[in-house]
Amino acid sequence: MATEKDVDTTQNSPKVAWLLQGAGAYWQPIISEFALLIPRTKVFTACWTGFMAGFEDSFDVEQVGTMKILSANQSSKGYSPSITYLSPGIVGHLLKFKPDIVFTTGFSIWTILAILFKILGRWKVVIVYDGSSPGVDYRKMSLRLVLRRLITRFTDAFITNNSSGKTYLIEAIGAEGISVFSRPYLVPHPKTYSRYTGTVQPIDTDRQFPVFIFVGNLIPRKGVLEFLQACSILQRQGYQEYSLWVVGDGLQRQELEAFAKQHDLQNKIRWVGAVEYELVGEYFRQADVFVFPTLEDVWGLVAVEAMMFGKPILCSKWAGAAELVADGENGYVFDPHEPQKLAELMKLFTGNPELIDKMGQKSKQIMADHAPEMVARSLAEVVSFTLDDRRSLRSP
Repeated sequence: MATEKDVDTTQNSPKVAWLLQGAGAYWQPIISEFALLIPRTKVFTACWTGFMAGFEDSFDVEQVGTMKILSANQSSKGYSPSITYLSPGIVGHLLKFKPDIVFTTGFSIWTILAILFKILGRWKVVIVYDGSSPGVDYRKMSLRLVLRRLITRFTDAFITNNSSGKTYLIEAIGAEGISVFSRPYLVPHPKTYSRYTGTVQPIDTDRQFPVFIFVGNLIPRKGVLEFLQACSILQRQGYQEYSLWVVGDGLQRQELEAFAKQHDLQNKIRWVGAVEYELVGEYFRQADVFVFPTLEDVWGLVAVEAMMFGKPILCSKWAGAAELVADGENGYVFDPHEPQKLAELMKLFTGNPELIDKMGQKSKQIMADHAPEMVARSLAEVVSFTLDDRRSLRSP
């Protein structure tokens, strides 16, 4: 039963709307913690498949229309230019909800509508920009860049996962430094994986130590082919005392399996395929080193998940999450276009197994500063800053 104090807190809470194209596994842990601090929170989304186990009814959610991505090309080795359709009906939902502040993802149709109806709705707008990369920044597409600069003039604040995102927002589209909040907000929640803890038998009893693991879609952009090229280099050099788990599926799987067969890697690799999201944690727990060879990723939650599970990280320099990897402390950053370098880094762990536990512990220490509860508090501070307009209290 709610106490009188609880009721007062709820009534005095600002009303916050989140416009999320998809409110799935990435966002539910964070919004659930955020809603504990700001109870009058509501998520509007175009893609909703229900609450994950452990997060049932943890926040108010409403689906608005559907999402359609036009001209997306998954065969590309980078993000392809695309247009995402979202229902314009979001305006009516916002006017009915009457939020004080709207968090909206990227420079989407919903963001434009939130800006256009800002005066009528009397709300403030915070743009959620996950991170910077060539395929999403559109630096060479002048029309999109001009539109983003125009939108920025009417935006009250930004949040982004990393410093590269902050640099883009300030230098490329003219956001005020004091209005850009940079810290990892897409982080995992231990509760997401808790229902399988201790219930899964050893995944591969024939595995050779150490076990390197990749988790993600098997598409060219994720760099798995470049990863296998590094494995083929190890094979030619006579390094065979390791295993590789590939967790995920996608249009490139057949090509990857053919490459593995051609280079005599079949006995090194276990093609796990797609698994239930909450079960991925068991693969992290039982593996030794996480490898993220992506050719382009604005963030890379899988790398952050592996850190939470205490794993050393071999992370592509083209992933936004690379900023959480301290070279030589909890892993190494590499260029996936140079498979020889990745092969050398893999050899470090095969020849120095003591590094696995040492670097894994450092990953856990780093993630201690990025718990979902701490992220929620930071987001609540963005709300206070934006609504109170206390710009003089914060330096760029």
